[in-house]
Amino acid sequence: MKTAPKTSLRPAFTIIEILVSVLIISVSIIYVLKIHSSNREQIIYISERNKRALSDSLFLSREVLRYHKEKKSAYDLLERERVKIKELKSREILKQEEREIFIPEEILIVPPPDLPGPSAVVNEAKLKGEHSSNYWHFRITNL
Repeated sequence: MKTAPKTSLRPAFTIIEILVSVLIISVSIIYVLKIHSSNREQIIYISERNKRALSDSLFLSREVLRYHKEKKSAYDLLERERVKIKELKSREILKQEEREIFIPEEILIVPPPDLPGPSAVVNEAKLKGEHSSNYWHFRITNL
């Protein structure tokens, strides 16, 4: 007499195990997307801030210290430095690049009376706007 072939049952996942694993994966994906979104916002801010720092370099001559509580364009400062800009489009771009300038009182740094050393004058230039910036000018007065 022949017997029926023996079939072995393969272990399988239950529906509850599948639902739990889907839940864990879903929570993990949501957390990763939240981190990605936060990083993206920071990357955009840093990128915009770096662009602003590049345009700020147009305002960092000694001439900027002449203006306090004034709004000046990059063209105004470069023109005062006697920089000749022949191309009309370049002039227009520089005129559009404006910043409010705030110059606090200068700071005098002197060594203690009993110690020899150099003195210095420090000026701060604050450029106000969407991405405000502070820059410092240092000048050694005597060695």
